[in-house]
Amino acid sequence: MNSAWEIYDRLIEAIDPNVKVTRAENVGPCSEVTSSENSIGRALIMPSDSRPRIFAGGSMEGRSLKDIAALVKSWNFDEASFGMAAVNAWWGQEERALGNGFVKMKSLMFRELFDPYAQETAGKTVGVIGHFPFVFDALPQAGQIYVLERAVRPGDYPDSACEYLLPECDYVFITGSAFVNKTIPRLLSLSRRAHTVVVGPSAACAPFLAEYGVDTVLGFTSSLMPAGKKAIMGNGRMYGARLIFTAHSREKRQ
Repeated sequence: MNSAWEIYDRLIEAIDPNVKVTRAENVGPCSEVTSSENSIGRALIMPSDSRPRIFAGGSMEGRSLKDIAALVKSWNFDEASFGMAAVNAWWGQEERALGNGFVKMKSLMFRELFDPYAQETAGKTVGVIGHFPFVFDALPQAGQIYVLERAVRPGDYPDSACEYLLPECDYVFITGSAFVNKTIPRLLSLSRRAHTVVVGPSAACAPFLAEYGVDTVLGFTSSLMPAGKKAIMGNGRMYGARLIFTAHSREKRQ
């Protein structure tokens, strides 16, 4: 990786500038951006107005999706959440994601995303970036589980412990919100010896992430709900599917 911005630049540069934003709003814990391709992207809201916003103001609706996606590079994390949601509206568009090698999963339960690793992690050291309260039940045979979190709760390690703990892990699960707070490049570097999984609605469904050490992406595709379909999450207007992408192989670096 030549620059910490390299992943972000590639996520943004691929977006067609002719695709527009048709809706942008905060819904529950996430920012949501809907594109003119009828694709909804989501990203966890990280409230932070310590730095000035890049976006001058006014409505994001009608703007180029690519321009809004560029806000993911903002150090104002509230604004960056909308940027990452726009990124995910592009990469998570169903036909595009399936064409890029992602496969739909049968389950829609977030907890069950960890189930395929229940046996693989037996006796292994596991790092989990983000507070997933169900991880200990989902991976009961793991030898050691480190939960690393910026807003620590009882039992969590502070996120600064990543520098010390991730290099010794066999498996690392990284919340997609790491794209928003700009920690994803460093987390991937620290996890380069581990089997690395990027997970959650904030995760970019971009297959080139395998080039940066990601073994599996567990993301989401969603669009506005047509008549006759059942809403499954978000603001009641969303339906879709969990997606999985697994790199065929990559040589772990020492």
